Amino acid sequence: MRTDIAGPGYSSRAQRTLTLTGRLLDALHLDGPLLLSVLAVCAAGLIVLFSAAGEDVHIALGQAARVGLGLGVIAFVAQVPPRVMRIGAPFLYGVGVLLLVAVALVGDVAMGAQRWLDLGFVRFQPSELMKIAVPLCCAWYLHERPLPPDFTTLVTVVMIVLVPTLLIAEQPDLGTALLVVAGGGLVILLAGLQLRYILGLVVLVGAAVPVVWMFLLHGYQKQRVLTFLNPQTDPLGAGYHTIQSQIAIGSGGMFGKGYMNGSQAQLEFLPERSTDFIFAVIGEEWGLVGCFVLMVLYLLVIGRGLYIATQAQDTFSRLIAGSLTLTFSVYVFVNSGMVAGLLPVVGVPLPLVSYGGTSLVTLMAGFGILMSVHSRRKLVST
Repeated sequence: MRTDIAGPGYSSRAQRTLTLTGRLLDALHLDGPLLLSVLAVCAAGLIVLFSAAGEDVHIALGQAARVGLGLGVIAFVAQVPPRVMRIGAPFLYGVGVLLLVAVALVGDVAMGAQRWLDLGFVRFQPSELMKIAVPLCCAWYLHERPLPPDFTTLVTVVMIVLVPTLLIAEQPDLGTALLVVAGGGLVILLAGLQLRYILGLVVLVGAAVPVVWMFLLHGYQKQRVLTFLNPQTDPLGAGYHTIQSQIAIGSGGMFGKGYMNGSQAQLEFLPERSTDFIFAVIGEEWGLVGCFVLMVLYLLVIGRGLYIATQAQDTFSRLIAGSLTLTFSVYVFVNSGMVAGLLPVVGVPLPLVSYGGTSLVTLMAGFGILMSVHSRRKLVST
């Protein structure tokens, strides 16, 4: 008799809790399904990172603090209406380009790359800002113009993408440059392109490949491409990362060797195991099943982002939401393909999982934009 009485009471209490949670999320302009999906990936990342970092509590707690900061960024950005983002997009882009020029002139050099600005109280990479600023500026420019874009509009948008891309590639930072191109290029594709323009771009890219190879790529970047084609040509040098990551993933089998039992990671054969190559740790310790579960979590994030893009109320919101979501999927594809040896090694972290702060905060800002777009859709529809 007591169970019968308690059952409906507990059910009613749970419903009230869900209602209050929903109202709080609405008040903060946060999207529950997207937030839960992002948190699930972050939680999985912290679990894997603890093992990848050799059970270093300080690294795990530091990354947890970054996740907390990222959640604050989501909440902050979500309060900004898309209309305000559209107005501020060209200014953000201009500031970002100026910061990239400053990096080229007075930036800090570390590990052979000049990518950072040191302001005394903070040291950061302005190139990360362009992952958000470029798609925002492209969407801003296309918002008031007829779609699909004509030739003049297309040339202008391509220049918006190319200017920061070339500055970033010169640092050199090929991975970030490719992600900036992806962000801006996806806005262009989502705006709609006539077939002749698509074919023209394919021909242009094909013609540009030899030029990029001869004049823009640095020696170590060329070596990465050659090593991708045959890692065994330099097994102890340029091919070492790829060979060790493939051994780690292959040795994990279907169910993995067990949490914190991966020999490649724990015995430090696997380089960059807590950053760019953390996906190999997942494959070794959790096996194919663990990789599949992580990919399902990523698909939940991507699927929700695409749904938000389809429900957006105006061109700017649709373009920026779609671009940010698909760029996130490019992160996942490039990193997992790189670790598995299907793509050349380019410094692209596994989103929300790899150790690091700047990239994580940038991603969280993108999710904040998605939530702002979705919450304003609901306000408009009501």
